[in-house]
Amino acid sequence: MQATVGDHLHTHSRSVGMADRQGEIIEVRGPEGEPPYLVRFEDGHEGLVYPGPDTVIERQQPAH
Repeated sequence: MQATVGDHLHTHSRSVGMADRQGEIIEVRGPEGEPPYLVRFEDGHEGLVYPGPDTVIERQQPAH
């Protein structure tokens, strides 16, 4: 998995009734875009994430 600052991380819920988690990658700490990622979540808190198989990276759209 590779990401850049500004990409969005989307972790799908593994339990019925639990919400997915989404956030913006604000820092990439691994080599060549690899995890871990410092993520700012929708509720404003930040955390270090080592994404699992239930997580996808949504690439940042280039500005026009």
